[in-house]
Amino acid sequence: MNPAENPFLSPSDLPYGLPPFQLIREEHYVPAFEQGMAEHLAEVAAIADNPERPTFENTIEALERAGALLDRVSAVFFNRASSDATPGIQKIQQDVTPRLAKHADAVHLNAKLFARIRAVAVGGEEERWLLDRYLTDFTRAGALLDAADQERLRGLNERLSELATTFQQNLLADTNDRAVVADDAAELDGLTEDAVRGLAETARERGLDGKHVITLVLPTGQPSLASLTDRSLRERVHTASIGRGAANAELIREMALLRRERARLLGYADHAEYVLADQTAGTTGAVTEMLAKLVPPAVANARREQAELEELAGHAVRPWDWAFYAEKAREARYDIDGARLRPYFELNAVLEKGVFYAATRLYGITFTERKDLAGYHPDVRVFEVFDSDGAPLGLFLGDFHARASKRGGAWMNSLVRQSALEGARPVVVNNLNIVKGEPTLMTFDEVNTMFHEFGHALHALFSDVRFPRFSGTAVPRDFVEYPSQVNEMWATHPEILANYAKHYETGEPMPQELVERLLESQKFNQGFATVEYLAATLLDWAWHTEYSGEDPAAFETKALADAGVDLPAVPPRYRSTYFSHIWAGGYSAGYYSYIWSEVLDADTVEWFNENGGLLRENGDRFRRELLSKGGSVDPMAAFRAFRGRDPEITPLLARRGLL
Repeated sequence: MNPAENPFLSPSDLPYGLPPFQLIREEHYVPAFEQGMAEHLAEVAAIADNPERPTFENTIEALERAGALLDRVSAVFFNRASSDATPGIQKIQQDVTPRLAKHADAVHLNAKLFARIRAVAVGGEEERWLLDRYLTDFTRAGALLDAADQERLRGLNERLSELATTFQQNLLADTNDRAVVADDAAELDGLTEDAVRGLAETARERGLDGKHVITLVLPTGQPSLASLTDRSLRERVHTASIGRGAANAELIREMALLRRERARLLGYADHAEYVLADQTAGTTGAVTEMLAKLVPPAVANARREQAELEELAGHAVRPWDWAFYAEKAREARYDIDGARLRPYFELNAVLEKGVFYAATRLYGITFTERKDLAGYHPDVRVFEVFDSDGAPLGLFLGDFHARASKRGGAWMNSLVRQSALEGARPVVVNNLNIVKGEPTLMTFDEVNTMFHEFGHALHALFSDVRFPRFSGTAVPRDFVEYPSQVNEMWATHPEILANYAKHYETGEPMPQELVERLLESQKFNQGFATVEYLAATLLDWAWHTEYSGEDPAAFETKALADAGVDLPAVPPRYRSTYFSHIWAGGYSAGYYSYIWSEVLDADTVEWFNENGGLLRENGDRFRRELLSKGGSVDPMAAFRAFRGRDPEITPLLARRGLL
């Protein structure tokens, strides 16, 4: 097949190497994957068989250049598999995922290649760091195992990749199937008119004219529960949410056992120890110690909150009641409710006058929408990003709307990685799941999520590294959430909030008294928020430190009880069977990373506040010392270079009301 027949087979000639989405068809993926893997293996063989003395240039740098076609098709395909998973795409994913696992093993378990890497001597600091990362990668991938153990490892990796794909596809189908149908619009009392219209449109798209469909989002807590006055409908929505993924129970049993076997094959006690050995936390003991400090005060806060809500409700608060009465309590305490806020959070205003405006004020970058450039779906918008001196920086793609073919949650992907070695500038995409409306009005949680995901995008856009291996967000899992969490601070910064929080009909700014109450309410319900997060984190931890084959449901129940977070009214943010982060999203034994990163985040927010906040010199420092480095330096060294010291936990405890 030649490039005229398959657009992946040659580099894109569009600006910044943007993939030519208009030319890409489903039948292009498998041939491109096959040719990409073949080319990559040929390049790897040429490096391994090179008769010349191993040098950094002919070995490590050569490996960095290898696999260009495979990188191109993988970046496009896996973003598509998450954001627009048609039946055809799902079939391809089932086919290629285990083949890619075998391919990765073929590279990492190439004995001649590993011997050559070990023989390389380097001088420069970045080169030494890259060589160390290659040695670590190959060792963790089993390069030091004997032939029999390597063969077993190949089988484990292939099977785990199959299971992860099946988990993801089961969950997408089940999430769609369990959407709750309301036959009578009267059941939807409490929702805004535009929200009700959106549910009617969703029903119409599903062939259920005259009805209303409440679709499910990825976490346990569903947004509609805060507003619906019909308690029985709230219970139906909650029950549908926690019932997802029943078909995944046996999958996660097998995955947990296979991950434990793989870890022990590689010389670790369990999967968590294997993961932590290459994270900033370093040891399972460090994570266990931190979580142990957080659980008692968080649970105590949640119990106090529950008592207050039950006094307000006049009855025991069940999981489907908490958000509803918490919203009532918030209204009573702060005279504020979500329905009153939403008209001030119109999607385009939040994006352009909030997220983009904050980036311009802090970093000097500007954005121009490129309607001449197409995304992979009609909903996708493409923006060219320019640096403060007007120089082109990269492309940002925004895919903000929910659809049946998109997995739940929010995330960032890189379609093109920045690399001086390859002369590549970044192309990044943010995916959210906001229900489309006319206009599209957002909850404040969705506003915060948009700022969060753009923090990941900035990490990629500001990348200024030589080697692709270090580009953008290529940092340890327990560090990657740190820059994105920092970017959330600008959502409520007075100047930024005043610029975007304007009524979508009148243009009037959010009243100052409402702004003040919104800011005051940010610590409200933190006991619940912290416990639901910790419960999910400790579930992840238990699966990857303690599991030995028990019934998954019974294991989950016992794990929550043993950890002291089994509050009936506060279910985990994710139950095991729909915990996509850890079974199909790269966060296995790593969900702790959000709060681990939040220690750095809260300490950094304190630094910004101590140093004048929204100033270009502050943004330039954060960009120079941290965002631009990607994975090219030790991440905690980058933090110390920025902050001037090691992180302190006190700002986090204060933020979450845990002092």
